[in-house]
Amino acid sequence: MIHWLDPLLDDLSDEKGWAYQPGGTVAAEPAAIAALALLAHGRPDAAESACRRLALLENAGGAVAVTAMQPTPGWATGWAVLAWAAVQRACGEPRYDGQIERAVESILATHGRTSEKNRDLGHNTRLDGWPWVEGTHPWVEPTAVNVLALKANGRGGHARCREAIAMLIDRLLPTGGCNYGNTSVFGQVLRPHLEPSGLTMIALADETDPSGRIERSLGYLEQAVAKASGAASLAYGLLGLAAHGRRPRQADDWLLAALRRKTAMPDNPLRKGLLALATAATCPLIPYL
Repeated sequence: MIHWLDPLLDDLSDEKGWAYQPGGTVAAEPAAIAALALLAHGRPDAAESACRRLALLENAGGAVAVTAMQPTPGWATGWAVLAWAAVQRACGEPRYDGQIERAVESILATHGRTSEKNRDLGHNTRLDGWPWVEGTHPWVEPTAVNVLALKANGRGGHARCREAIAMLIDRLLPTGGCNYGNTSVFGQVLRPHLEPSGLTMIALADETDPSGRIERSLGYLEQAVAKASGAASLAYGLLGLAAHGRRPRQADDWLLAALRRKTAMPDNPLRKGLLALATAATCPLIPYL
């Protein structure tokens, strides 16, 4: 057991650990990440508490609010589905079947805004994924989370999921990794970033890519995580590598260094949740593999 992990899990077991900032309002994304981290480290009762709180954020149409005070947009729905599905697998009971069914239907009904080919943009603008706000450009991170949510509930072969997977592969940069949604703009290739690259690699863990961009993206992650300074970027990078069985041996040392690093908000609950999640030997976001 990692000696510094228990205090993080203790914090995540409390409702105060399900917000974006200390003393903040409970929010869906940090609550779901806390639940997944708690489950990964053998604390199902605490994870169940977070999942019950997530259920209170789901509206009648299945979308999950960012917070109780911010009912839209519903981009956090996929995170809630991942947490509910994980709790059900752990307990062996269909406790959240109703919530999951409504949420999945909401995910499938949500679309990004596609367009005809644009010579100024390097990616395929016709491919649909998921946006942060419905009806806007589909971006890498919400698309990756919703792909994972669909796969976790047996919808990996659904047409919407397959198109979104094609979109994610299309967004990988020629030399590996990805930006947040574009590849090049006005002929300028964009820089890769750890967080979207790691999350995309998790979503593509069981996919093949004859172009070699997935392999090059894993190579990018292996180089970038060693230099990562931000906790979230490091965590997502390590999770992306773990999803492909390539978690570095130094991972726990890097996570401890990130935990100790002084930041503007060292007690950020989401930061703690991501660090705890990334300590798992395998990626907790793909238990269906």
